Amino acid sequence: MPTVSLLGSTGSIGRQSLDVIAACGMSVAAITANKSVALLEEQARRFRPGLVVAYDPDAAADLRVRLRDLPLRVSSGMDGLVEAATLQAADTVLTSVVGMIGLRPTLAAIEAKKRIALANKETLVCAGELVMRSAEASGAEIIPVDSEHSALFQCLECNRDRGEVKRLILTASGGPFFGRTREELAHVTRADALKHPNWSMGAKITTDSATLMNKGLEFIEAMRLYRMPPEKIAITVHRQSIIHSMVEYCDNAVLAQLGVPDMRLPIEYALTYPRRAAAVAGELDLLRCPPLTFEEPDYDTFRCLPLALEAAKKPGNPCAVLNGANEAAVGLFLEDKISFLEIADLVAYAMEQVPYGAADTLAQVLEADAAAREAVLEGYQRRR
Repeated sequence: MPTVSLLGSTGSIGRQSLDVIAACGMSVAAITANKSVALLEEQARRFRPGLVVAYDPDAAADLRVRLRDLPLRVSSGMDGLVEAATLQAADTVLTSVVGMIGLRPTLAAIEAKKRIALANKETLVCAGELVMRSAEASGAEIIPVDSEHSALFQCLECNRDRGEVKRLILTASGGPFFGRTREELAHVTRADALKHPNWSMGAKITTDSATLMNKGLEFIEAMRLYRMPPEKIAITVHRQSIIHSMVEYCDNAVLAQLGVPDMRLPIEYALTYPRRAAAVAGELDLLRCPPLTFEEPDYDTFRCLPLALEAAKKPGNPCAVLNGANEAAVGLFLEDKISFLEIADLVAYAMEQVPYGAADTLAQVLEADAAAREAVLEGYQRRR
């Protein structure tokens, strides 16, 4: 069983990952979070890692006092995240932090030749080529945790010749607003956007699901992970979230991975691969699941999706700009500063304003990300 460093232990994926770790009898080398002090303390006392990281320095100071009776260290900031990602005691790093903050520790873990259980899609969206080159050079494995990419990974396992792949088919739940018009979306609230029909997730990813940006980011991620051109990736709305994604081969055979909508299934697979352990997630009862339906996404109403597909077709920094702009715009929405439809407006504005450039180095990726965030703030201020 692996020894895991868990980056982002207090979020939705992090908490479910600890469920899997406990059920499978795995060890924990490190846990990290931003500033959820009480939950971090509880997790530290239960799993007894050697290192606990609170990104926020004040939270770290509080934790040092709370955990002074335990034989562990408390660290903070990006240095703490990188240390957690490169601990000699850990052979697997599960990175479930949200946003660009996950990029540096993921790269550090790759350089340290860890197995990466990747639940931070922004890493591959912003710096996919850099990350995959680094993984190939170091020999580090990247096993996806996202349910859709875990499904693709599993459906591709029996395939040795990627030339036989006709299409990767990503399924989308459609989020809470599927079927609504732009007029109906004009006055939806933060609370409305966070009512996902199938999944329990954090606020940022749930909002991305509502705008369909999440599926655009996964499209880009699939291009990087599986070295597929955009014309070989398709998206279909599958409201039931039973089929998590599919692979169509050149002979028109389609392989699909099915399961209940429970993130513990792909988490467990990423942590135990190439084995399959006893189930932590619930069983899929085909006799009681609803009819399975498939529909075309509404690209006109949910403009974030075509913006992502546009960025996906361009080399260089457009994907980093897209992601940085989206993070900034979603942040404004979650603070009730902009409307739901303005998320796409501000992302489009940033993509127009930030000059095209390369994204071959970490510095270039971070520069594009910062420029995108500044453009969103400028666009927001102009609208006020």
